[in-house]
Amino acid sequence: MKKFSIPCLSMIVCLCATMLLTASISAKDLLDVRNSPNEPVKMIFDTDMGNDADDALALAIIHNMIDRGKCELLGLTLTKSNPYAAKYCKAFNTQYGHPDIPIGLVKNGATPDSGRYVQKVFEMKKADGTPAFPIPEGWEPEDSVVLLRKLLAAAEDNSIVIVQVGFSTNLARLLDTPGDEISPLTGKELAAKKVRLVSAMFGAFTFKNDRFIKHKEFNVVKDIPAAQKLTKEWPTPIVFSGFEVGIEIMVRGCTILNDYQTPEPNIMKESYLAYRGEWKLEQPTWDLTSVLFVVRPEEGRDYFTLSEMGTVTVRDDSTTYFTPDPNGKHFCFKTNREQEIRVEEAFVNLCSEKH
Repeated sequence: MKKFSIPCLSMIVCLCATMLLTASISAKDLLDVRNSPNEPVKMIFDTDMGNDADDALALAIIHNMIDRGKCELLGLTLTKSNPYAAKYCKAFNTQYGHPDIPIGLVKNGATPDSGRYVQKVFEMKKADGTPAFPIPEGWEPEDSVVLLRKLLAAAEDNSIVIVQVGFSTNLARLLDTPGDEISPLTGKELAAKKVRLVSAMFGAFTFKNDRFIKHKEFNVVKDIPAAQKLTKEWPTPIVFSGFEVGIEIMVRGCTILNDYQTPEPNIMKESYLAYRGEWKLEQPTWDLTSVLFVVRPEEGRDYFTLSEMGTVTVRDDSTTYFTPDPNGKHFCFKTNREQEIRVEEAFVNLCSEKH
């Protein structure tokens, strides 16, 4: 009789658990990712902070939901490989009152430039010449994939929601990690054992019409192999918010301007202005939708409808498509105009709470 080593046995257990979950999951099961109504969502936020302002708005919502006791942000991992992106996130977390959230930075990522706002805002000074958004001197981020392994290894089984609003680089690399001193489990085993759901701003789909059938969505375009790996190999359910969802729901600059008028510099206000340039310009809410889905899960809010179960595929040209499949692990957001108005109203409130 062949004997199984412990790593092999762990893999079998994880795969069996994942197969059972996939067989029994439904759209309704994913609408509330908590075990009880009073339990905060345990989240990892994976972002390409700096490429667009919606990442910052999404992080503002997360912090506001932390203050409400609805969310616990275990860590923030970056798929934008620019050191100012990490420093900016540290400053952001500090201003919002949660300075100790661990931050990981990707190595050799797809977008090493600083973008329009992370460096500019981080380097802002007050009138007296001191930093407007200070962080501890000498602070450095961890490696994103190492941090992911640490956070998952320390978590309870089936407890983590990963909100991915950037490229798939970090999660794809996690899947390839072997067991190590952090955990004997591989990255894929850790994901299967610890992650309940991935909520991803990713791709473009055609549930309303064929307008976006050939749209090459930025988060996919910038790391196509990682996006393909995520959709093919990630072992737990993924809910996708496509480009077509957030482009129909806007945050208005006047909302940010009016609600963040404070005596001290405010990092969210300065970021919006630095990215958009003018207050009159509206901001699509792509990344915010993926956050809202998991932090406002209560029945009856009716923010989003989920598609039937299926499989998302990424073509080599970066376009994406969804195929219904009773054995799949993927769902996509679907919205009507009434839901879009309702979500926009929620964003007005949740983005603009003062800090």
